[in-house]
Amino acid sequence: MTLTQLLLAAGIAVVAVVVAGVVRRRRPDAPTQPARHVPTQLDRRDFFPPDGVETPWLVVVFSSATCAVCAQVHAKAQVLASSEVTVLDVEYGQQRDLHQRYQIDSVPLTVIADPDGVVQAHFLGPMSATDLWAAVARARDPGHDPGPACQGDR
Repeated sequence: MTLTQLLLAAGIAVVAVVVAGVVRRRRPDAPTQPARHVPTQLDRRDFFPPDGVETPWLVVVFSSATCAVCAQVHAKAQVLASSEVTVLDVEYGQQRDLHQRYQIDSVPLTVIADPDGVVQAHFLGPMSATDLWAAVARARDPGHDPGPACQGDR
């Protein structure tokens, strides 16, 4: 083996050791995370039939039948239903088109939309009935403070 070949082999060995060290110290990328998209506006025509009665406020719970928490969230939201507030459950298996249209990638997602369809508040995941009620009250009357939250329904 010639001196040139020996130096070339040594150089390759040094480069290999350095590359191995760098690879070993490199931290792996974090696991991918969902985007958790929340719509900023709803087209009210997607939620009210043309011949149906529209209420000024709309509370939509985007849910899935495979989500254990979703039914609890919808039950809490349903209490808000009145002549002023419509509460709808948009279940993924039955209304996949709306989940896709609004790019819903996490459930339960509860949105509170005003008469123009602008989302005034939202909850991603479970929430207390008091927090939901307070969010609707603040959205309907931004200057009104509904008072301290009750801790009893958490």
